[in-house]
Amino acid sequence: MRRQLSLGVDADRLMEQVVSRANMARAWRRVRSNRGAPGVDGVSVAEFASIARTMWPRVKASLLDGHYLPSPVRQVSIPKPSGGERELGIPTVQDRLIQQALLQVLTPIFDPYFSESSFGFRPGRSAHGAVKQVKACVADGYTFAVDLDLEKFFDRVQHDVLMRLLANRIRDRRVLRLIGRFLRADMSLGDVSIPRREGTPQGGPLSPLLANVLLHELDVELERRGLRFARYADDLLILVRSRRAGDRVMASVRRWLQVRLRLAVNEKKSQVARVSRCAFLGFVVVGRKVKICPAAKSSYKKRIRELTKRNRGVSLSRCIAEVNAFTNGWLGYFGLSDVWRDWRIWDEWLRRRLRVMQLKLWKRPWTRFKNLVAMGASRRQAGRILRSRKGLMRLSKTPVVHDVLSSRWFDKEGLLRLETRWWALARLR
Repeated sequence: MRRQLSLGVDADRLMEQVVSRANMARAWRRVRSNRGAPGVDGVSVAEFASIARTMWPRVKASLLDGHYLPSPVRQVSIPKPSGGERELGIPTVQDRLIQQALLQVLTPIFDPYFSESSFGFRPGRSAHGAVKQVKACVADGYTFAVDLDLEKFFDRVQHDVLMRLLANRIRDRRVLRLIGRFLRADMSLGDVSIPRREGTPQGGPLSPLLANVLLHELDVELERRGLRFARYADDLLILVRSRRAGDRVMASVRRWLQVRLRLAVNEKKSQVARVSRCAFLGFVVVGRKVKICPAAKSSYKKRIRELTKRNRGVSLSRCIAEVNAFTNGWLGYFGLSDVWRDWRIWDEWLRRRLRVMQLKLWKRPWTRFKNLVAMGASRRQAGRILRSRKGLMRLSKTPVVHDVLSSRWFDKEGLLRLETRWWALARLR
C-alpha cells in the first residue's frame, strides 16, 4: 500500500519557488499555448502579454507577502455529450498564470505519493492507461464492476476537508492561504457575483491536482481493502469477482465517501454490473478474449451527421477535409480499440452519407445524369437515375451511384478510411 500524503515533505518557502523567474516563464508558455477565453476582466492572453511586465512586480510582491486576492471566476455552461450542462469557471489570464505556476511546484510534491491506479491529469499517465488496467483486471477474472459516479464532484468538494489534506504536506502558509482564496473566489454570472463555500470549479489549471489530492484518500482506502480499481479524476471503476461482492463494496464505499470526504454518490448513474455493461472513459471491455472497443459510437455518428448534412451548402472537398480532421482526432483516442470489424462498417456508412451529399450538390436530375455519364456510367444506367422518383438516400444505394462514387473514387478525393487508419495505429502500438 502506498504512503499517506501526511507522511510529507517540509516546504516552508514554496512561494519563492512559485514566483521564481524560471517557473513563471514555464507557466506563461503553458498558458499562452492553451490560449483560452478571457476572464471577468475581459483581458485576452494576447492583451495580457503586453501589460504583464509593468504589473508583474506589484503582483509578485503581493504573492510574497501573502496579500494577493484572486479575481472572481467567470461562469460559463457547456453541453455534456450525455445531455445536460457542465458548469465551468474561467479565471482571468493572470490568475490562470499563477495557478499554473502553483501547479508546477506542487505536482512534484504530491504526485509521487499518488496511487498507481490513479491516471487522471498526472505526468506520463492517460485515460488509455486506466482502460488497459481495467482490461488486465478482467483478464484476471474480475468480471463485475462497481461503477461509481460522484454527484457534481467538482461543485461539491468541501474546502475544509481539502485544505486539511493540503496542509499535511504544505508548510508555507502563504501558499495555503492563496489556494484557499482561489477556492473561495466568487463566481461571476453576468452582473451577479455568487459567493462560493464549496467546490473547485473546472476551468482553472489547479483544479485537477486538487481533485487528485482529495480523492487520493479514497485510493488509499481502496488499496487498504485490497480492491482492484482504476480512477481517472472522478471517474472510478472498482473491479470485483461477483455481483454480491460488488453490492457489498458499493454500500461500504458509499458510506465511507459520505463520512470521510462528505461526497455524495449519484444513485441514478452508479451501478453494479458486468464490466461489459459499464462504459469507462468512452470504452467497454467485452468478450471472452477481453477486447477493448469504443462505447461512444453514437458520438462519432452524431458528429459525422452534422458534417455531412445534405443542406450544409459546402463543397464535397471541404466536407471531406472536415471529416478527415475529425476522424484523425477521434481515432487518436478511440484507436485503442482491439475490435477492427466495426471500422469497415462505419467506413461504408460514411461513404453512403457522402454519396447522398454529392447527389444533393448536383441538385437537378439532369445535372446528375450528365455528371454520372461523365464519370463513367452508361447513358442507360444514368437514365434510370434521371427518371427515378426515389429519395436521395435510396438513390445512393443504387448500383450505378455506388459504382461511380466508389470507395476508390473517395480515396482519390482524399477521404481517410477508418479501417486503414486504425491498422496504421495498431502497428505503432
